Amino acid sequence: MERLLTENAREYLSRFYQIFDEMVWGMCSAKLGMSISHNFIAQMIPHHRAAIEMSKNLLWYDPSPALRKIARGIISEQTRGIAEMEGMLNCCGVCINCARDVGLYQRRTGNVMSIMFREMGTAPDTNHIDVDFMREMIPHHEGAIHMAETALQYENCPELLPMLKEIIRSQKQGVLEMEALLRHSGVKL
Repeated sequence: MERLLTENAREYLSRFYQIFDEMVWGMCSAKLGMSISHNFIAQMIPHHRAAIEMSKNLLWYDPSPALRKIARGIISEQTRGIAEMEGMLNCCGVCINCARDVGLYQRRTGNVMSIMFREMGTAPDTNHIDVDFMREMIPHHEGAIHMAETALQYENCPELLPMLKEIIRSQKQGVLEMEALLRHSGVKL
């Protein structure tokens, strides 16, 4: 017998889906051009904003101490990342790529985004907000990892390279931490 969602779970999920829809719209409507560096940044800024808002949403519901620490870290790290990306958007936009490379990059990134959107949007809805958050955030982080790995396959502006590598490193670490918490809670991954 399925249990009805609690009021808290419904409120949490309602806000999550609003954040999710805003992220999808922001990433899909980003103004793209002939610079892979620019395109990565233009699509990653709404992605980072969603992570911040998802984490703030979680914090309203008194998560476990370990998950609270992760959420606060996401807010801090992604806020800093947005500021850095906004600062380099114009200078990285002058690093122009050939049409073939931009097309290949956008095709692969589009596939990554489709998988991320599907996995985030179909994560199980339960009365366990901590678990729901991790099931939504893990594919979110994995999307950033794959987008950054894809960008690294092409010519990028030099200022962006350390950020791409840091996104991969930090998001992989976040995924490992959340998977460990899910295992500890007894939830199937």
